[in-house]
Amino acid sequence: MWEIGHLPNPRAAQALVDYLKGQGVDCQIHPVAEGVMLTVSDETHLHRAQTEYQAFLANPYDEKYLQASWDNGSTQTKFDYGAPSLQLFSQFITGAGPLTLAVIAICSLIFIGFNIGFANQIFEQLAFFGAVPQAEFSQFWRVFTPSLMHFSALHIIFNLLWWWYLGGKIENRIGLAPLAIILVVAGTLPNIVQYYMTGPNFGGLSGVVYAVFGYTWIMGTRAPQCGISLPRAYVGFMLVWLVLGFTDMFGLSIANGAHLGGLLVGMLQGFIDSQRRRANSAP
Repeated sequence: MWEIGHLPNPRAAQALVDYLKGQGVDCQIHPVAEGVMLTVSDETHLHRAQTEYQAFLANPYDEKYLQASWDNGSTQTKFDYGAPSLQLFSQFITGAGPLTLAVIAICSLIFIGFNIGFANQIFEQLAFFGAVPQAEFSQFWRVFTPSLMHFSALHIIFNLLWWWYLGGKIENRIGLAPLAIILVVAGTLPNIVQYYMTGPNFGGLSGVVYAVFGYTWIMGTRAPQCGISLPRAYVGFMLVWLVLGFTDMFGLSIANGAHLGGLLVGMLQGFIDSQRRRANSAP
């Protein structure tokens, strides 16, 4: 038995297994601590399977995998996917790393605090300089902490879903350090931009979300071997939403400065990291 690689959940793995089956490659799924492991029993199929595994990581939403499930999939499977609720929880945990999950937990706790009677106390401690009279320049955390505050359910759900989806990919497939750099830089510099554009009363992880979006976009284009990418529809949606924010057509208070600043931070970091990986892989 030769190992091909790991995937976070068996449903994703099954799509690749079905595709390989159509290519004449017999591949098996094995449950492990962090998702599933893929193996082949025939060494002559190893190189082909590993090549397709890397292609799957780069673009798991390719139509050929969905079509393979229809063509080659079977309703009789020996793999136990588990109860739907447990499967969703497992996918949530394995789809992200410690930093991604920690930020989700912190933002959620702050939002809960806002809604159970501690809004004023939390805002006074976390708001940007100038938002509250007692803010002092020695309280350096105020440059970053507005990123952790959300003022509506829609706002926090939108941001945390994107953070989990994109931040989790970066942390699991590239590492904690790149994500931590993006979080700190995109959680501070765009806030400063937003302050000079609209003043100190703002909050939300949107700048960081646009940073991980920009990073994933650039890395998926320039270094697809890293295994992170975005479907074109997602790229289009995020860019259109960014532009619409500047039109004020929805009448919402949107932190456009933080969005644009975060996007530029993430794209710049993506160019730096992709160039470094190209240099390291050069002969």
